[in-house]
Amino acid sequence: MSIPSRVRLIDVGPRDGLQNEKTPVPAAVKIELVHRLQQAGLKEIEVTSYVSPKWVPQMADNHEVMSGITRQRGVAYSVLTPNLKGFESAVLDRPDEIVVFGSASEAFSQRNINCSIAESIERFAPVVEAALAAGIRVRGAMSCTVGCPYEGDIAPERVAYLAGLLQGIGVQRVDVADTIGVGTPRKVQKALEATLQHFGIDEVSGHFHDTYGQALSNTLAALELGVWNFQSSVAGLGGCPYAKGATGNVATEDVVYMLQGMGIETGIDLDLLIDAGAYISDFLGRKPNSRVAVALLTRRKH
Repeated sequence: MSIPSRVRLIDVGPRDGLQNEKTPVPAAVKIELVHRLQQAGLKEIEVTSYVSPKWVPQMADNHEVMSGITRQRGVAYSVLTPNLKGFESAVLDRPDEIVVFGSASEAFSQRNINCSIAESIERFAPVVEAALAAGIRVRGAMSCTVGCPYEGDIAPERVAYLAGLLQGIGVQRVDVADTIGVGTPRKVQKALEATLQHFGIDEVSGHFHDTYGQALSNTLAALELGVWNFQSSVAGLGGCPYAKGATGNVATEDVVYMLQGMGIETGIDLDLLIDAGAYISDFLGRKPNSRVAVALLTRRKH
């Protein structure tokens, strides 16, 4: 398949990126981050999640953030809803899309949510049904599609199994996530090919973590299959910034720089994107976890 001429990025920084930050980030800062991302040209932003504040205190201000955003026409705002209760709170804030999730690893599923993969997806069936009935789109995040911290390598058959379950409950598109960042290009292509047994190329996105420095190589491997939707996180937010070697999502700035260098259209203004990343990184008191941002910010000073 030929490499796509345009790519759509979903920035997951405000949700996936910030959820594990120990420092509470005020709603006003999150809202400003979303505004800066849409100003930079992002058309899809994952804003927050409707989880119990006991488990994820950083997302306790979900309603305040969603109602504080000045929505831009043509921008889709998505939120994570782990259960029906979460969905019922989310629906009041009118998201364009909700995200449900499942793991391709049985061990990860058991340790994370104390149930099998099949049970976890079954629990989401009423959430998906309610969302579709309300005219809200549904995306399924598939975690551990290449490797798992407990099981090691994940067979492509497990990925196909999970994709089939998600498709079976009505999920409209899926993210193939290398949650711990162990994937390499061929393994990632196998996980994507397994997913493509159940979803069309327009319904599949790549979500790569950069723990082992493979995220851009894996993005290129996905592009080679014709994948044109990707998730990334401004300033490389996410993961644990203090744990040695544990990095988060691939930085949106790095992906955009690579795509622009390949002549692929993104609709994103790299300078404004770097400003957005610098804004949130300054608030968190550290430099952006993006090589492109660091290089270009340094160049601006000289």
